[in-house]
Amino acid sequence: MDVLRKNTDYAVRAMVYLARHADGTPASTRLIAESEDISYQLACKLMQKLTAAGLVQSEMGPKGGFTLALPADKISLGDVIKAIQDNIRINACLSSSYVCSRKGQCPVHGKLIDLQNQLDDYLKNITLAELAKNSPNKKGNKK
Repeated sequence: MDVLRKNTDYAVRAMVYLARHADGTPASTRLIAESEDISYQLACKLMQKLTAAGLVQSEMGPKGGFTLALPADKISLGDVIKAIQDNIRINACLSSSYVCSRKGQCPVHGKLIDLQNQLDDYLKNITLAELAKNSPNKKGNKK
């Protein structure tokens, strides 16, 4: 099982694209899709979710498209993941709605909580600015 779903991977690619081209000029969904090897239909759905999460903003019209709603250093990888697939959970037992008769006596539960906290902190501290800085300039990208 993949921890990051394919749609989440595509959304991260789209967000890194926008971070790399954060000059204030909106990028169309078609341009993002073509540049990042995402189907146009899926890119449209992902951009809607990212807009609803407040991570991107859209401009309508012939010169419209998407821009980041916040500076790239204020958007974390964790934010993007949460917008598309909700938070990553190491184990179902870490969910507040999970019912387990062994929860209070499980020798592993405390360590899973520690691991979950480390993962959450790690994802929170990786910014789009960092990812954009480390990503190669792909062919077809405007720069």
